[in-house]
This record gives sequence, structure tokens and C-alpha cells, in this order.
Amino acid sequence: MKLARFHLEGGPVRLGRVDGDQVVDISDAAGTTSLRALLPDLAARAEHIAQARGRTHQLADVVLDAPVDDPQKYLGIGMNYREHAEEARQAGIPVPAHQLWFNKQVSCIAGPHADIVKPDLSDQLDYEIELGVVIGRRCKHVTARDARSVIAGYLVANDVSVRDWLQKRSPTFTLGKSFDTHGPLGPWLTTDDEIADPLALRMTLTVNGEVRQDWPTSDMIHDIYEQIAYLSQVFTLMPGDVLATGTPSGIGAPTGNFLRVGDVVRAEIQGLGALENRVVAEG
Repeated sequence: MKLARFHLEGGPVRLGRVDGDQVVDISDAAGTTSLRALLPDLAARAEHIAQARGRTHQLADVVLDAPVDDPQKYLGIGMNYREHAEEARQAGIPVPAHQLWFNKQVSCIAGPHADIVKPDLSDQLDYEIELGVVIGRRCKHVTARDARSVIAGYLVANDVSVRDWLQKRSPTFTLGKSFDTHGPLGPWLTTDDEIADPLALRMTLTVNGEVRQDWPTSDMIHDIYEQIAYLSQVFTLMPGDVLATGTPSGIGAPTGNFLRVGDVVRAEIQGLGALENRVVAEG
């Protein structure tokens, strides 16, 4: 299934199931408009949710919201694609010997078509397409072999980064990764059963139609199952937690080809849909 949060202009947020070019309101059947609240019971209620009937809208007539807007944790892994690790090294970022994780504050989350605000204090606004993994159940000490069983589904993430704050203004990545609007997610959650192999998906990011990133998820250094195993040694992963699993080469930092006001960034992953966000000025 493809599960979305959406609203009509001026209306409340609803929970929907995406069927082709339509979205079916399943809020009443689910008993909630929060996808995070639904996740622990999703497997048991999947058939009921898949068959639920409610008011139907054309996708073109609704505003899509971030599928999960209130995770307890939004975590990202740095330099997890081989060529990207090399370009990061060239940009002055040391390549880690182990998995390198950072927080994106959940207040950065934005919808799949929301504006990305370029902060006045920086001209180094960068893009990073990433496969987003959403945890489906509470778990700790998960093995890599069992990790897929705790995944609810997948979405497209753009790990927008303010490079000078990321590399120069703070000893951690958190500030440069957490500006408001710098976490577009969506366009919906595609449940795990719909994706044969999440490590065999093509990711493409364009800026104003120009391809900047085009790479398969198979090139991860630490795959998504190893990531879940690594993190769950440290803390409990909760339903709705979002993991941004790394970006491939082609970011703006090595060339200085950063985002500018007016740019349109489109991030698409095979089978998961696309984000399309315009860069706007602050204020």
C-alpha cells in the first residue's frame, strides 16, 4: 500500500490510501489521522486498510503532507555511498571508519511539495536525495538478518544541508542538517511488501531539470539492515522513526554548485514517487 497524509485547502489533515491517481480517505477506518499512530497495528490491519472505502479525491486536488510529521527520531547517516564518501573527503569532510550518524531535528520536516527556505545567513544550501526507511515497531538489539521485519516502509527524503553550518559552525552535523523546512519527506509511505528489494532502487535528483544525482541504492557502504542493527544496539527504535540512509555522489559541495532562490529540486526514487520543492527566500 501507499499511505499518505493530505489535506484540502484550508481543511484538516486526513489519512489516505493512494490508489493510482486518487487518494481514498481512510481516516475513519483507521481511527486516526496519524500514520505514526497506525504503524504498530498496520500489519494486523493491512487487509482492512487496503479495502477501506471513504471519500475519494484526485491527487491533483489535494495537498500532500509529510507522511510522518512527528517521529520521535529522525536520523541520518553520513558518507554511506562510495563515490559520495570520496567527494565528501575532497570537500574537507573526514571519511569515518564506522557508521556516522547525526540527528535531524524533527522540526525540519516538510511536505513533499513544500517550499525549501534558503536562510539569509548562508549561500551554501545543498541537496541530498536519500532512501528514507520508516520503522514499524518498537525494537532493540535487532540483527541485520531480522532487520527487514521491523521496517514499515519507505519514502523519499531530501536531506537538505547548510554546508557552512554543517562543516564550520558546529562540531556536530545537527545544526547544519536541521534548519526549518530542510527535511522534505514523501510523497507517501510505500509499505515494505510492495518493494521486492529496497537495495535495488534507482535514485535521481534534478535541479531545474538538470540531473545532479543518479545512483542505485545498491551502492551503500552499510546497507539498511546493517544500519538498523547498528543503531538498535544503542537505543530503542520506535514506530515512525525515520532513517535517512545516505546520499550518492553529485551533491553541490565539491563544485560549489549550491541551490539558489527559485530553483526547483525534484528527488525521485524508483517505485516510491517523487518530491518536488521550490527554493524560496527567507522572510
